[in-house]
Formats: sequence, C-alpha cells, structure tokens
Amino acid sequence: MIKIELLSPAKNLECGLAAINHGADAVYIGANQFGARAAAGNTIQDIGTLVQYAHQYRSKVLVALNTILTDEQLPDAEKLIWDVYNAGADALIIQDMGILKLNLPPIALHASTQTDNRTVEKIKFLQDVGFSRVVLARELSLKQITEIASQTDVELEAFVHGALCVSYSGQCYMSQANCERSANRGQCAQYCRLPYHLLDADDTMLVKNKHFLSLKDLDLSDSLEEMMEAGVTSFKIEGRLKDANYVKNITSYYRKKLDSVLEGNSKFQKASAGRTSFYFEPNPEKSFRRGATDYFLHGRKPDIVHLDTPKSMGEAIGKVKEIGDYYFTMSSAEKLNNGDGLCFINPHGDLTGFRVNKVDGRRVYPADMPKLAEGIWLYRNQDQAFEKILQHKTSERKVGLEIVFREIATGFYIQLTDEEGISILYQVACDKQPAQKPDAVNDNIKNQLSKLGNTIYEAIDISIQLDAPWFFQASQLSEWRRLAVEELDKARAKAYVRTPKREGKPADFPVKQLSYLGNVINAQAEAFYREHGVEEIQPGFEVKAEEGVPLMFCKHCIKYTMGWCPKEGYKATFKEPLYLKNNNQLYKLTFDCKLCEMHISKSDE
Repeated sequence: MIKIELLSPAKNLECGLAAINHGADAVYIGANQFGARAAAGNTIQDIGTLVQYAHQYRSKVLVALNTILTDEQLPDAEKLIWDVYNAGADALIIQDMGILKLNLPPIALHASTQTDNRTVEKIKFLQDVGFSRVVLARELSLKQITEIASQTDVELEAFVHGALCVSYSGQCYMSQANCERSANRGQCAQYCRLPYHLLDADDTMLVKNKHFLSLKDLDLSDSLEEMMEAGVTSFKIEGRLKDANYVKNITSYYRKKLDSVLEGNSKFQKASAGRTSFYFEPNPEKSFRRGATDYFLHGRKPDIVHLDTPKSMGEAIGKVKEIGDYYFTMSSAEKLNNGDGLCFINPHGDLTGFRVNKVDGRRVYPADMPKLAEGIWLYRNQDQAFEKILQHKTSERKVGLEIVFREIATGFYIQLTDEEGISILYQVACDKQPAQKPDAVNDNIKNQLSKLGNTIYEAIDISIQLDAPWFFQASQLSEWRRLAVEELDKARAKAYVRTPKREGKPADFPVKQLSYLGNVINAQAEAFYREHGVEEIQPGFEVKAEEGVPLMFCKHCIKYTMGWCPKEGYKATFKEPLYLKNNNQLYKLTFDCKLCEMHISKSDE
C-alpha cells in the first residue's frame, strides 16, 4: 500500500507537539537560521525534543532550511545541517543547490516549493541529483500532477491548505526590490497584500483601491482522494507563523478527512502510527482564513482573490435584520458569545471589525456600535467559545497494543506487540499462589494490564493464558506492566529507521542558461549548475538587481479576474499596458496569454 502523509507546520515546539497529538504524520519546522520564515526559528534542543516525541508515533520531523545563502553563510549552514541531523531530524527542506556541494550527513533532501517545481523535466532533474521528495508548485492542476507522477519516481508533496503566494514560489522579487527584504531569504514584506489602484495607459482609473494580488487561502480538503490518485503522497498545511490553536484545528480537520478516505480506499494507508481521538469538532472557518479557493487544481477560475481585504473574515453568520441605538439583531439563529469578533465590508469596500460585548436573546450589543445597515452580511473571525475549547485537551493519540499474559514453568511473561509488529517479552520468575477468588483472576489481570493512560499506548486486545487461577497483587501486575512498557519503548526507539539520503547520479539541468530567476548567489550553487550542464549563469536578483525585469510571475491574471480576458472574447475598452499603483509605487502589468501568465514589473513612468 502507498503511505499517505499529513504534514503540519510548527512555528515552535508547542505547535509541533500539538500537530503530532492531533494526528500529523510529519511536522516541518525551522531551525535557528536559514528558514523561509525568518520569524519562526527554533533551537536544536527543541528540534531534538520534538523528534523524540514524534518518532514514538513514527511521525517525521522535517527541518526547513529553504533560503538562498551567501558564500559567507555556507559554512554555518553546513554545521547547522549536521546539528539537525544529529538531533534526529528525518529530512532537510532546501532551496539553494549550493547545499548539495557541502559535506552533508546522510539526511534525506526535499526540494522546497521555492525551487519552482512546475515541470516534469525540472522534477526529474531534482530526482536524479539526489532529492527524495519534491514540493510541487501550488499552481499545478490535477492533470499536471498526474503527468509528473507518471514520469518520475520521487515522492510528491503538495500544499492543501493555507496562505497562497500570488507569484510562483521562488520567483517573487518585489519585496527585495522595494525594501531589500528578500522573500528568497525569509524576509518577505508581503507587498501582495496591499491595496492598489488599477490604471490604464492613459492614467484612467479603472478600479480604485482593491487588493488585486491578495489571494484567498487554499482549501483542497474535498480533493484529497483525487490528489492521491494523481500521485501526491504528502499533504501539506501551510502556516509556520500560525499559533498552536490554528495547528490543532486544521490538523484535526485534515486528519479526519484523510482517515475517511483511507478507510474506503485500500490502495493507501496512513504514514504514521497511532489512533487519534478528538474531543471537539474541527472547523477551518474558525481559524485564520481569507476565504477559500481550490486555486488551479481543477482549472482556472476568476474567484481566487478577495478584492476587499487581505485579512481573515472567518465564517459568514448571517445578515443584520434590525438596528437599535446600542444593539442589532440578525436574520440567522447563529449563537454568538460575549467577546466574539465580528466584521463586515462597509460601503467604501473596507473591512470593519468590532467586538460583541453582550448577547441578550437575539439582541447583540457591540462594545462600540459600528455603522451597520440592514441586510449587510456579518462574519465571525473570532469565536470566543471555540477558542476556549482549544485551550483545553482536544485530542488523544494512542498506539494500539496486543497484550498476551502467559504462564510459564518459572513464572509468567507479558508479551506486548504494537501496530508495526514490534514485540517484546517481559519475563518474571516468581512463586505461584492459588487465588481465593478464581472467577475474578482474569478480570483483575485485564484491568491492571490495560491501565496505560500515562503512556502512548492503548490495549486493543488482551489474551490471558493460565494453567490455573493464581493470585496476583494489583501492585505487582502494575509494576510488571510498567517494566514491560519500558522494554517496548526501547525496542521501538531502536527499530526506528530514518529514510536515508537518496544517491544522486549525473544529470543535465533542463536549460543551458540561468537568468536571475535561478536565484544563484553563491559560488557553490554556480559550481553545481555548471557541473550539470548550465553554460551561462546570471547572478541572483539579491546580488544584482536588474532594471525593468519582472518582479513577480503569476498564474493569477487580473484581466481574467475582472472578466477582461481576450481569450474569452473580451474586447478591451481601455488602452494597455495596465498598471497597479500604491502611493508612489507604480507597477506595469504584462500579460503572456499564450502561457496564461501575468508578469509584474516596476515602472519608471
């Protein structure tokens, strides 16, 4: 069977532990340097702690070291990689090909989505040079994923939930160009989330003050099985800057979704061990959410941006029905709570938020009464009751055990066998005394052996094989159980094997020339590409910022979103080129209709 992995984000150790406890088969986390989320770094000690905990459930820990590096940073990166490996991490997620020229431990390498993985040729190359897994570009369709999977034998990982970058990952230079904060070095300033005016070549205002580049959040939760069938084996939740409550909710949601698919499809199985029980009903609309889109998985759609706001709107809860001096009522029967956060889009197109101070029957009293209108839609982006639930125990993950308690000539033994078939025999020599209550013996043994609450295990089956009903003290059975579990812990830890590094082989890079889009900013990366047939290599944008080149390469197209696509038969009533303007910043839009792409460049006009 094909193993299917649910991969969750971890800003820190707390988030990583929450992900494992809520069913993640793997967690990705940043070290203290060189991660694409500079604000989400962690110590080697914390990574080691997370590794030990995760491996109990056969969950993996992947460390993101996915920025491009300068020559001066490479020695520190090499040391960090060894530290990460020695801490027990299962794989390294990287972008910079210069890393492959370093003295590396035998750790599995994953090609970050920042390496712009969109074509069969690119993914074949990465497979051949030693990557165990490739993280696919978010823009790919099911058809493209199927084509890639049919022609490669590398693991394919795909994002299924969370924030979307409007540019192809690794191909965005707007932040670097404007404020020298490189997205490829973990410091993106998110210019895509700003409002812009849309102008034509005559400086005519076509649309005013909208978030043309701010995509909705990805949600492919209804497409998991067809993605499995297409060849995806790792399903990734975005969010290394999100808090533990987000991780709990979204991981639980996808765990339940995946388990439902796995139960009905015998081709696939879960990638880790343990059964997760949930003590709440996960709901993605109750965590940070900029709306939802399936992006390009099922083809191009216009409704992939939220023009009014880049912020979380949460769940739609109904319309305003009646407005009083200090209160309002709603058309829906949605239960609100004191402290809830509500929001709406005001007549100017801006998001307006407010807090619920008190709820009295159907009357809602805001802390400060906003300017509402009857019929306006309200959204809840902070559910106080739900957040309180997440503060308490919301899940439990247990590895199933089969337990055999058997009599032998010298005493007894306990055999523990886990889900993987790992088994230990704990044998005790002792005198045997007949029980005064023979009928209660088996129940007593089962009761004591099943008390596994302070461990990661649960008893699935207990078999008792005695020649006669013997007397056992409860404390004696409890101690034997504890010592047997310790032996099993040791055996399972010893049996865990990390996936080794894939051996590379000679391979030619798909192209002979690399522009600034190759993101080469160190000598080792240049040497790597030359070894693989690249003849001309331009320095990365962070080294030499060329004038007039595109700063973003987008599958998202503003003309298509606005209903102005010439391929759909639209006859333009405006003069091109089009421009985006924010304060004094002006960007020129270029449309490659053959490739269905939009390029964004800084304008000098």
